[in-house]
Amino acid sequence: MDFSKEQAQSALSMMVRSRRFEECIDEFFKRKEMHGTTHLSIGQEACQAGLSLALDQGDWIVPTHRCHGHTIARGTNERKLFSEMFGSADGVCKGLGGSMHMTDVQTWNAGSSAVVGSGVNLAAGLAFALKMQKSRAISVAIFGDGATSRGSLHESMNLASVWSLPVLFYCENNEYGMSAAASRMISTSSIASRADSYSIKHETVDGNDVEAVYAAAAKAVNYIRTTGKPFFLEVKTYRCCGHSKSDPCIYRSREEEAAWSERDPIFLFSRRMVDSGLFTEEDVSRLILEARKHIDEAALDATAIRDQRISLDQAMEYIFAPEEEEVYRVCQTTTRMSYREAIRQALDEEMSRDKAVHLIGEDIALYGGCFKVTGDLYAKHAQQIHETPVSEEGFTGLAVGASLLGLRPVVEIMYGDFSTLASDPIINHAAKIRFMSAGQLSAPMVLRAPIGSGTGHGAQHTQCLEAMFANIPGLIIVAPSCPGDAKALLKSAIRSNNPVLYFEHKHLYNNLGPVGDEQYLLPIGKAIIKKRGKDVTIVSYSHAVTTCLDAAARLSLQDEIDVEVIDLATLKPMDTQTILRSVKKTGRLLVVHDSPEYGGYGAEVIACVAGDSEALSGLHVTPKRLCGKESPIPFAPELECEVIPSTEAVMQAVRSLFEVV
Repeated sequence: MDFSKEQAQSALSMMVRSRRFEECIDEFFKRKEMHGTTHLSIGQEACQAGLSLALDQGDWIVPTHRCHGHTIARGTNERKLFSEMFGSADGVCKGLGGSMHMTDVQTWNAGSSAVVGSGVNLAAGLAFALKMQKSRAISVAIFGDGATSRGSLHESMNLASVWSLPVLFYCENNEYGMSAAASRMISTSSIASRADSYSIKHETVDGNDVEAVYAAAAKAVNYIRTTGKPFFLEVKTYRCCGHSKSDPCIYRSREEEAAWSERDPIFLFSRRMVDSGLFTEEDVSRLILEARKHIDEAALDATAIRDQRISLDQAMEYIFAPEEEEVYRVCQTTTRMSYREAIRQALDEEMSRDKAVHLIGEDIALYGGCFKVTGDLYAKHAQQIHETPVSEEGFTGLAVGASLLGLRPVVEIMYGDFSTLASDPIINHAAKIRFMSAGQLSAPMVLRAPIGSGTGHGAQHTQCLEAMFANIPGLIIVAPSCPGDAKALLKSAIRSNNPVLYFEHKHLYNNLGPVGDEQYLLPIGKAIIKKRGKDVTIVSYSHAVTTCLDAAARLSLQDEIDVEVIDLATLKPMDTQTILRSVKKTGRLLVVHDSPEYGGYGAEVIACVAGDSEALSGLHVTPKRLCGKESPIPFAPELECEVIPSTEAVMQAVRSLFEVV
């Protein structure tokens, strides 16, 4: 036996506790005492114990949805894991995560993901943060054979190789994705060999031999710590149960299952312990009984308090992290510059102020960004600007992972349209991780994305997708309309402790305006009254604000209509109080935005007014929306102009609010 006596005892305890925990879970579900679903890993215990024994305190793991064994092996309290499965307030995530989303920062577990392969990006981000913080710790991306067909894994492997990140890609090949055999779904005979394409060293080992797993994992971990480079380890194993609790495994033969049961990792290791002469059969039996008793007691303790619940109000308090109190000073000096230059200046000042701020994106270094926003910042901040391969999901997920350990990444997506490629890390991780972990983690990051038409880029480079993300709890959305606001709001966004989507309209980049000094910030969540008036309220944001201001000026001269123009600036959370005060004063409301009408912000603004009895009763006429057409953006310049509201269209819409019916 290669293990010391202490290591052998630890390994057996981990494996038996994992096995017994999942046996109890299975029993609870069969008695209908647990809710939802679960994914058991019975048969894979050697993979969990061998890896854990090779890791140090401070090394982070990002497990899959099949996460119980890894969580137990890293040291999480089993009672709290049972409580989490019961949805109890005693749970490791207070009942907000459940079986597939278990996080425990006390044991360096950044949380499992229910989306196959989705956590790999985050593990790469943890490794990036550890590298930037000059830590000797590593991160481990744990995934199954099914995930090796996901683009996110390959994007992350390429990025980890290019950037030399200290991450272990740990593939538990249990022969099946869900029901489909890996032999039918994977084009190579060796999963680990795929790492060759990314110049990553790799090894394949028997995943049912805990000593072999430990030896290979320890070798991989030592390589990563020594070289700072990633490693790919494939452990070949078998899950003896179905994919989930409702899976009867009709897709595999009983002969196959019987053959693997003879290679049960606990049985094999128990026999080896006795054969080594270090333990008697009585010693091994006692260790197994002690481990099983420990789990049974934890199950009883959790059962006794399983009806404890946090309230929905308490749960919702975990959606956003508390913000630091900022002092919003009066601007002392201003400089006239473009919208593009204002954003660049904000990035420059925040990187100088806080070394945790890192810019991440394509072509943002020597080239200066697709729209030249980052410009020459690389010359001054080379250690904080990181140019990426073309892999939006990969580097956005990396940024989310890095933010969990205290970095403040600012991701630049080349075109807002490409944020669809990064939607998984934005929607399923950045927006939800604080809630699912019950406040253990948060994602203070900014994603910058150019939006909008008017530049002749065609339908796939000109969309305004802000409304698509507005339906996701946990995200802040900002869309400034002028250079001064762009700088002040970006600085506030970078300092926020929560994920912020920051949309920059391409047609605004060359616009000039006064920009405040280094101390000038604007609060997120507050609308800005761009022009005061008494006759009608126009609510808008981003590029459409300039259209509305032009229309307001002309209406004042031509029609003597005094328009109040409100710039939402922050789309979510929306400043409803400023809107209501204005509408109560004017009695008329028009909402204008460039994105299509259906499902857009116009409906939200009007709903907010309709929900206030005083504002609703004070309306002189039904509110109106003037929005982009229900059409992709055409390439032909004349048609491109017709798709979004024009100054003339805004003027006509305002006039219609004064027509006598």
